[in-house]
Amino acid sequence: MTFSGFSPAALEFYDHLEVENTREFWEAHREVYESAVRQPMQELVDDLAAEFGTAKLFRPYRDLRFSRDKTPFKTHQGGFVATGEATGYYVELSGDGVLVAAGAYHLAGERLARIRRSIDVEHSGVALQKTVKSLARKGLLLGGDMLKTCPRGFSADHPRIDLLRHRTLTVSRNYGTAELVHSPELVAAVRDDWRAAAPLLAWLERHG
Repeated sequence: MTFSGFSPAALEFYDHLEVENTREFWEAHREVYESAVRQPMQELVDDLAAEFGTAKLFRPYRDLRFSRDKTPFKTHQGGFVATGEATGYYVELSGDGVLVAAGAYHLAGERLARIRRSIDVEHSGVALQKTVKSLARKGLLLGGDMLKTCPRGFSADHPRIDLLRHRTLTVSRNYGTAELVHSPELVAAVRDDWRAAAPLLAWLERHG
């Protein structure tokens, strides 16, 4: 089957789950999750697989082992196409609607050090700056976890200090609950955003 849009029931399911995040609610509404959330999300990423690769749909259950928050279920459904270590294309459905994104979702250790060295170097750092600015003009905004202070070894007046402070590096567009979310045209919108983000992923692969 091909994607025909997310129904209002999908968004309503997550609106209710945020209020009543219990196993009892989940069991009573499991069929809504399967038919209105998971199946359409699978169809969406399947329609994109020929160009971008096979996506992983994340499990709906939260990992509670190290969390103070013991609510058992995630309040969103994500789909992820990996292009590298914790790096790739992402799409998410929640009560707030649809979010499309791409980038590096975990940077640490030597990989983070390599990324920062490449941002520091004029040629590769300016290339990343230009890519990020180009994506912003297309509506894909830079985000990610950032240090509040300068990373060790870099000064506050570095010309790319904002990029150097990133501990994850992503771009995203929030479609919210626009009519597009409920139509087959969402496939083309996600495709266009992922295509636009490809240079960022290429930079991360080359320098990370």
